Amino acid sequence: MIRHLPVVQNWDCHVSGCCCKEYQVTLTDEERRRIEAQGWDSQTDLGGLPPFIKSGPWWKRRYQLTGRGDGSCVFLSDQGRCRIHERFGYEAKPLPCRLFPFVLVPVADHWRVGLRFACPSAAANKGRPLPEHDDALKDFAAELAVREGLQAAHAGAIVRAPALQGRQRVEWPDLLRFVQALQTILNTRRDRLERRVRKWLALANLCRQARFDEVTGGRLVEFLNLLAASVEAETPANPKALKPPSWIGRLLFRQALALFTRKDQGPNRGSATGSRLALLAAASRFALGRGTVPRLHAWLPETTFERIEAATGSLPEEAEQILERYYAIKLGSIQFCGSAYFGLSFWDGLEALCLTFPVILWTARSFADLPRTEAVLRALSIVDDHFGFNRMLATQRQRLSTRFLVRLHELEKLIAWYSR
Repeated sequence: MIRHLPVVQNWDCHVSGCCCKEYQVTLTDEERRRIEAQGWDSQTDLGGLPPFIKSGPWWKRRYQLTGRGDGSCVFLSDQGRCRIHERFGYEAKPLPCRLFPFVLVPVADHWRVGLRFACPSAAANKGRPLPEHDDALKDFAAELAVREGLQAAHAGAIVRAPALQGRQRVEWPDLLRFVQALQTILNTRRDRLERRVRKWLALANLCRQARFDEVTGGRLVEFLNLLAASVEAETPANPKALKPPSWIGRLLFRQALALFTRKDQGPNRGSATGSRLALLAAASRFALGRGTVPRLHAWLPETTFERIEAATGSLPEEAEQILERYYAIKLGSIQFCGSAYFGLSFWDGLEALCLTFPVILWTARSFADLPRTEAVLRALSIVDDHFGFNRMLATQRQRLSTRFLVRLHELEKLIAWYSR
């Protein structure tokens, strides 16, 4: 069963080509055999390249569609079209190609629909309303369940609910009550979005200190309402009331920036990723936080760390609405933890999601020559390219870095600082 979120989101393919030029497509054995049976000639059809290559460690090597030197798929034509699609139809393409930019997340006994805002059309909300894609999404969910070996097992659920933190767990009905409490905060539009994100962090901090062994169902709702009232009273309304981030907060934040803004392949590969020496120099520059910002992504203009630190004022309403839509989809689809985010616990995943807010604002500031809303759209596409898909963001080192930012109250300061 497909379940959409209570947010107006549209999408259709506008042939931007990002999905065919920047991502590696892993194939199942059945997909590989199907493409082999299509009779492609590597010389006349594929420019002398094989249709597949093996990738990964020797104990779990998988086939992928071959990429050209510029990162584009071997089946991408000069006209920007998929050759498999042109010759054999849409259904003949591998599932990952048909699924992008949708993200289907198994939740309890159904699938929730998320989106990758790395796709410019998704970020710009261009196309048909998502419910008009339902027939295709149901087919995708059925194929994905087979591909991943998923079926209802644990208490009627497709997958077990992710842990709240460590070994602390609740079942899906109660986990969704936590989600609802966070959605209520997000829907409180009398607050600027930056305060709503800070309130998420405050609620997570309070919940991390509690146990929920016997607080379930209606009692859990009452408890969360009490915590939400406390959060409302104690979270400063004015971001200027918070102190600036400290040097350690800025250092850890810049390390995250380097991960979120880095593009190593495809046409948008950054000029600062060309060699190990260049990457080392870029890492050193981000550690220092002075001078020219390394261009880890081709979209990023030349700018300096000092210029980005200058206050730019509150976001325009249209940009706030774009980011609200983004966080509503990430939260409601539970695309920030569990199976959708490298097995992160609920609160760890939420804090990782909160970290994207100052990262997006910082990145948007680098586009000083663009209108603010367009700058936010560009930044959002860059940052969401990594969220849930860059394994470096789920390493123990990065998890600890994010936890330090939260425990030292640096993350809330960063959110307020880059909102000024």
